[in-house]
Amino acid sequence: MKGILLAGGAGSRLRPSTNAVSKQLIPIYDKPMIYYPLSVLMLAGVREIALISSPRDLPAYKNLFGDGAQLGLKFTYIEQPRPQGIAQALPLAEDFLAGGPCAFILGDNIFYGREFAKLLPDAASAAKGARVFAYHVKNPQNYGTVRLDRNFRPLKLQEKPKKPFSPWAITGLYFYDNNAVKYAKQIKPSARGELEITDINRLYLKSGALQVQPLGRGIAWLDTGTHEGLIEASTFIHMLEKRQGLKIACLEAIAYKKGWISKKTLTAAARSMAGSEYGAYLAAVAKEIGGKYDIF
Repeated sequence: MKGILLAGGAGSRLRPSTNAVSKQLIPIYDKPMIYYPLSVLMLAGVREIALISSPRDLPAYKNLFGDGAQLGLKFTYIEQPRPQGIAQALPLAEDFLAGGPCAFILGDNIFYGREFAKLLPDAASAAKGARVFAYHVKNPQNYGTVRLDRNFRPLKLQEKPKKPFSPWAITGLYFYDNNAVKYAKQIKPSARGELEITDINRLYLKSGALQVQPLGRGIAWLDTGTHEGLIEASTFIHMLEKRQGLKIACLEAIAYKKGWISKKTLTAAARSMAGSEYGAYLAAVAKEIGGKYDIF
């Protein structure tokens, strides 16, 4: 399975910060925001990834990640000429996907929880249909929502409803089979003028191929689309890392633990960031004995 990482959009709610830099490059505590969704793809076992962003911002991502080899990954970079909705990413990545399935994540979504990490390989291995994740929120009017029956089967979907019928929001992580691009080409812009990912999910629901996995207590899904959200997410990550002594979304550590890069490559990464806490952590992971350092 290949991955799509969407780092586009105008970042209008974060202006003036985003007037000069991509929203997904703004730090969440000690690392760029983009590290967190990328770590989710890596934990799902995805190694071929298309990063989609604007013509202005794409060079910065190329400078940050290069071809991905230092992480045991292979990056493809795709321009989003102008933002036209989340679902636009699928046709843009059509050649990259080459008719195959994908794991698609938004570049401003942060997930945390051991139980969540356990769900990812299973979702990535599904051969047919779509699998999405639902999270109980107090402000469902800000999200695409899903109504579930008693057995958590999806019944109906809404996009940013004024009167929500459910507190379950669909998160920005989607596992799709090879129908996703076809469905994306069928949908029309919404009243907001955007190609809505909810409309793709509706087509999967209509065909009986949409699975919804509710995320329960102990799993965090953070929204970083506002200045308040940035502060809350940074505080959350800082608190966990300080308390546990383990870094969240440490890409090189994940790659090393999965056997995608060697200890030599990990040590070189640590040296390149010498003087930072992140670099010191990589050096400690490289020297570990007995599997002390978790990768989530």
